[in-house]
Amino acid sequence: MQNSYSHSLSNNKQLTQKSVNRCFNGEQHYYSHESTSTKTSMTFSIYLPDEALAGRRCPAILYLSGLTCNADNVTHKAHFQQKCSELGMILIAPDTSPRSSEDSDVPNDERYFVGQGASYYVDATQAPWSDNFNMQSYIVDELYDLLRSEFPIHSIGVTGHSMGGHGALLLGFKFPSKFVSVSALSPVCAASESAWGQAAYTEYFGDDKALWTQADASQMIEKVGQQYSSILVDQGAADNFLAEGQLQTSKLQDACAKAKQPLTLRYQAGHDHSYYFIQTVINDHIEHHWHMAQMS
Repeated sequence: MQNSYSHSLSNNKQLTQKSVNRCFNGEQHYYSHESTSTKTSMTFSIYLPDEALAGRRCPAILYLSGLTCNADNVTHKAHFQQKCSELGMILIAPDTSPRSSEDSDVPNDERYFVGQGASYYVDATQAPWSDNFNMQSYIVDELYDLLRSEFPIHSIGVTGHSMGGHGALLLGFKFPSKFVSVSALSPVCAASESAWGQAAYTEYFGDDKALWTQADASQMIEKVGQQYSSILVDQGAADNFLAEGQLQTSKLQDACAKAKQPLTLRYQAGHDHSYYFIQTVINDHIEHHWHMAQMS
């Protein structure tokens, strides 16, 4: 039986409800909406514990996914719902970029680390990307305000994996008034110095290296200084992308030390870059955000 709050969400004119499934003591929802930032339809998933469904304001986590992913990956594979149900936490997973549809022709690239599924959560300045690839504005302004207005949210923390870990760190450091907590899983820590990031930023920003710097999480925290009482980062010690130099975790560690930003950095022995790793540590990240929300 659908409760009154869930029923009111299904009738919201800004949001189109795509699906609802009962999951532990809560519901897993999917919504789409028309975005002014990306000029496309955007989709997100949101887990609502029973407390939120009853109208009580709950702490929320915004989870930003990695390259090639969409809202489904973390929702289906990370197994976060049980811990969110236990703690009364909301978790939102937006898509990683605008996408082409019958109504919109969004630019793309044959490389998996550029284009659709690879926004890096920045606002592109170069054609043809700048019309649609405005994911920083989408996340911190449009989606943020939509979530605050349409769901019973007390506070929002931000986390993410890989490219999404970069996004969580970057947006958390740039917009501390928006987020009460930050964490990341296997993040791209210095996007302007990784092969992935350099390829994407050449497309999105051209040769303006100042914009590259502003879209690099390690350089951002060094510039702005301490923003949070603690941030949590987990990294698989057997991650092939760490060995290849795409993640550059040590640069974040050095930057946080210079910025006097407390950092709990954990290398997890034997773990790779996959969702098996995310399943292993996701509950610790949910608890981190829950504790930070209690202090906000």
